[in-house]
This record gives sequence, C-alpha cells and structure tokens, in this order.
Amino acid sequence: MMRPTAARGVAAVKEILRTNDAVLVSAVEALLDGAGIPHLVLDRNMSVMEGSIGILPRRVLVPDEYSESARRLLEDAGLAGELRPDVD
Repeated sequence: MMRPTAARGVAAVKEILRTNDAVLVSAVEALLDGAGIPHLVLDRNMSVMEGSIGILPRRVLVPDEYSESARRLLEDAGLAGELRPDVD
C-alpha cells in the first residue's frame, strides 16, 4: 500500500481519536490548538445525514510528525483511554 507523502503535496496523517462525544472533540481541539498542533476533524457534519441522532463518530487526525506530541498531550490531560491504538 502506498502512503501519501509531503513530497507529493499530501501529508500523511494518523487518526488519534474517534468518538460520538461532541464535547470531547471540542476539548481535544482546544488542547491541540493551544499546543499549536495542526489537526483535522472529519465527519463533524454527518449528523445532517444521520438525522442528528449522533451515531456516526467524529474522527480527529493529526499529521504523522505531530502524532507522538498529540498523543502525549492528550495522555497528560487524562484522555489516554480515549486515544486510538498507535499502529503503523
């Protein structure tokens, strides 16, 4: 499987969090913003498609080079149990 690279103009990213909890996503975003760690939240607006019942999880992704720092930040904030497994 070919992974995207920054050399081709697409940064490789890792999913660090997947949750249905919109408040948790907001808290994680605030922590990452405060630390200057770039991130992307996917599926935030899927509630329009699902009828606003909150069954589809939101995913938080960070660039590979920030993955370790982001994980450490969230662990230090007491959110270690919410993190996705760190697999390559």
